Amino acid sequence: MRSTPRWLKALLVGQAVSAAGALAWIYLTLYLVVQRGLRPHTAGLVAAAFGVGLVAGNLGGGSAGDRFGFKPALAAALAAWAAGCLAMPVTPTAALAPVGAAAGLSAGAIRPLMFSLVIAALPAEHRREGVARSRAATNAGTVIGPPLGGLLAAADFAAVFLVDAVATLVLLAVVLAWVPAAGRDAGLLERPRGILRALRTDRRLRLLLGSVLAVDTVYRLLYSVVPLLLHDLRAPAWVYGSTISLNCAVIVICEPRIARRLSRRPAFGVIAAGYALVGLGFLGLGVSPAVATVFAAVLVVTAGEMLYKPTATAQAADLARPGMTGRYQSLYAGASVAGTLLSPLLGTALYEAAPRLVWPCAALVALLAGALVALRSGRVAVVDGERVAVGVAEDRLLAHAAVDDARDELDSP
Repeated sequence: MRSTPRWLKALLVGQAVSAAGALAWIYLTLYLVVQRGLRPHTAGLVAAAFGVGLVAGNLGGGSAGDRFGFKPALAAALAAWAAGCLAMPVTPTAALAPVGAAAGLSAGAIRPLMFSLVIAALPAEHRREGVARSRAATNAGTVIGPPLGGLLAAADFAAVFLVDAVATLVLLAVVLAWVPAAGRDAGLLERPRGILRALRTDRRLRLLLGSVLAVDTVYRLLYSVVPLLLHDLRAPAWVYGSTISLNCAVIVICEPRIARRLSRRPAFGVIAAGYALVGLGFLGLGVSPAVATVFAAVLVVTAGEMLYKPTATAQAADLARPGMTGRYQSLYAGASVAGTLLSPLLGTALYEAAPRLVWPCAALVALLAGALVALRSGRVAVVDGERVAVGVAEDRLLAHAAVDDARDELDSP
C-alpha cells in the first residue's frame, strides 16, 4: 500500500500508542479487589457491567458512524473512554457499575468505528491489508502494554487508569489533527429496517456472522482456558504471558504481508482456511496437552487468526449496502465480541467437567465452521428464472430490496 494516505499512517501510529496504554480493562478486576477492597464477586459484577456496555457499544457504534460520520463519532467515543478512565479511581463504590457500563459502551464503539474509518479510506482491493495493518498496530502496542501495566500497578494502581486516559487522548489528538473530515454516508437505506432486511436477504452475511461467532468463541479459549491448562501443567505465570506476546508479535510481523499476498483470493475461501487452522491448533492440544504443545498450538491458531480476522472484517464492508458500512462493522464486531462472553462461560464449565474434551470439541466447532463456509459459499441459486452463483443471486435480491426501499421513500408523506 505505497499510496497509503499520510493521515492513515499517522492513525496507525496513534493506534499503537493507544494500545500500549490500554490497561484499564486488563487490570480492572484486580484493581477493584486490591485497591478498592471489593469482594471478588462484587468486582466481577462491575466487570460484567463493563462487558455489557462493551457489547452494546460494538453493536451501536457503527450506526452512530453512519449517521454522524466516522470521524466525529470516533472522536466522541475516544473522549468518553478517556473520561471514564479518569473517573474510575474517584468514583464512589456504589456508582462503579454504572460508570463501568458507560465506559464499556464508549470502548465498544471504538472498534467498529476505527475499522469503518480505515476501510472507507481504501479501495476494495486494499481493504484486507488495511485491516491487517490496523490490527498489527494494535498488537504492537499490546506486546508492551500488559508488562508496563504490571509495573504501574505495583507502584500505584491509579496510574494504570491515568496512562490509559493519556494514551487515548494521544489517539484522539491524531484523529482530530490528521483524519480528514468526510460527510456522513447516508441514504435511503439509513433507516433501521434496512439492516433487518439485509440480514433476512443476504445469506452470505448470515454465514459470515454465524461462523465468526462460533470460531471467535473457540479462538478466545486462548484467554479463558489455556491459562488454566498451563496452571494445571505447573507452568509459571510468565509462560502464559509469553504465549500472548508470541501471538501479538507474530501478527505484527506477518499479518499485513499475508493479507497483501492473499488480497485477490476469494474471501470465503481464505476465511474457511483460517477456521481450519484454528481447529487444527486446538486439536493438537487434545492429542498431547503439554507446555511445548501449547506454544505450537498458539502458533497454528495465530496463523488461522491472521487468515480469517482481517479477511472477515473486510468482507463485512464488501457486503455492506450503501450507507450501512458502519452498521455492518457493528454486526461483525458484535458477533466477534460475543465470544468474549461465551468462551469463559462455556469453556471453563466444560474444562471443569471434562478437561480433555475441551480441545477436541473446540477443534470440531472450528473445523465444521470452515467446512460449512467452504461448501455453502460456492452454491448456486435460481433468481428470475436463471441459475446464478449464490453471491450474484443475493446481490440481485439486495438490489430488489433497494428498489423497494426507494419506492417506500417516495410513497411516504
